[in-house]
Amino acid sequence: MKHSTHIFCQYTGWANTNCTIALNAAARLVLNLRLCDHVTPALNQLHWLPVAGRIKFELCLLMHLNHTGRAPQYLVDTVQSVTTSSRRYLRSSETTDYVKRTTRTKFGERGFSHSGLAAWNSLPSHLRTITDTNVFKRHLKAFLFTESFA
Repeated sequence: MKHSTHIFCQYTGWANTNCTIALNAAARLVLNLRLCDHVTPALNQLHWLPVAGRIKFELCLLMHLNHTGRAPQYLVDTVQSVTTSSRRYLRSSETTDYVKRTTRTKFGERGFSHSGLAAWNSLPSHLRTITDTNVFKRHLKAFLFTESFA
């Protein structure tokens, strides 16, 4: 399920529902729960992110790789940093934000060039400044976990 989560960027249709059903079934299987038992405490106990959190994790990880210069060129070409978008010095040029392109359709908002930037720009600045990928993943999962279950 990990490899397919970033494909469903902000998708709320049947595929996202099926991923949630599969995740809940896996949690029930691992903890030997009945169908009538609540799954949210089980996900919390297993320290598993819900599907929306997993999608945001994958998007932010791809943006982190892009930000640190380790992403494939086709992903680098789809985003533009705030620092490179302006010809003059601005206070905003010192941030780690990226310019989010406007789209005319909901379909365009599901693309990486829009949803990846939205996920990255929504992170706190202390997460966006981490350069080590393993440290970033650990802190990002902890942040998303508290965001999902708080």
